[in-house]
Amino acid sequence: MHKAASGLRTVGHHTAGPLADFKEQQHDLKALGALGALLGAKGEIERGMTTLSRLTGQLEEEWKAEAKLIGEVSDAFDLLDLLLTAQTRAKKG
Repeated sequence: MHKAASGLRTVGHHTAGPLADFKEQQHDLKALGALGALLGAKGEIERGMTTLSRLTGQLEEEWKAEAKLIGEVSDAFDLLDLLLTAQTRAKKG
């Protein structure tokens, strides 16, 4: 559980660069050229990219919260294990 929590905590480190690059490009849609202007798609695509960026940020926050919860559950199980071990030793001793 500790490994899972640790992995979730570091997701933001891996997504920060690509997300920043993505955000930089959301208003620079030259690749669409005349086709994008012709179809009026540029605004729609910009809004979609903005939404994706926002959702990625929210997903990162959710992963952080999940990591915290998993870490706390793992700590609780570790404590329970220690208590059970101590209780077993007390009964034997």
